[in-house]
Amino acid sequence: MTVALLLGGLALAGCACPMARLCHGGGKVSIEFDNSYFYDSAGKFQEEKAKDAYIALMRYHGYPVYKDMREKLWVSDYGIGQFAKLGLGARMWANNEKDHYMLMDIYLLPGQMLPEHWHEKPEALPQKVEGWLVRYGLSHIVGEGEPNLGPEVVVPKCHMNGTTTTKHEVVAGPGDFVPLNRPGARHWQLAGPQGAIITEVANVHANSAVRHSDQTVNDNFLGK
Repeated sequence: MTVALLLGGLALAGCACPMARLCHGGGKVSIEFDNSYFYDSAGKFQEEKAKDAYIALMRYHGYPVYKDMREKLWVSDYGIGQFAKLGLGARMWANNEKDHYMLMDIYLLPGQMLPEHWHEKPEALPQKVEGWLVRYGLSHIVGEGEPNLGPEVVVPKCHMNGTTTTKHEVVAGPGDFVPLNRPGARHWQLAGPQGAIITEVANVHANSAVRHSDQTVNDNFLGK
């Protein structure tokens, strides 16, 4: 059986495409991405190709690709050069600093990690309080608490040499809501084999208040 996923004029079929492979194993379809696709010959991160991947992920799961989705999609490899392993896509729907509410969808490719971070209190705004509703796929949502990481959770070497400071996970699938245990807690996520599409709700978000456990990621992020 052949599966095809159309992305504009790009057809991703079978397992042959260098960008994404739709593969069958045990009767189950999976989607995979090759890291080399996201970089040019000089190693520069190609944001448009990253957007291609997230649009493909949306269509794979049947998530609606709304008007202007591509133009308003934020993508980052955090300057690490391993986007398929460490990166993020996000669409901010609302971030109201006056009335203190925020709504954002975040997108993770299969096996992609959102790096460990926390939120300090920005000036003139409350400290971020947040939670996550998984819509599609599966995410290992990790934060403070008793270490309980399962053997399938492997932190990529490009993140603090394969380590994190927090190791308490909640395995969340569609319909599961996981709140952060307290403002300022360190946390991170790792997508399952079919990626994850997650709605984040919070009181407010400020890029200036984000801090990462990995100093290299932190330096790259704060430098933007």
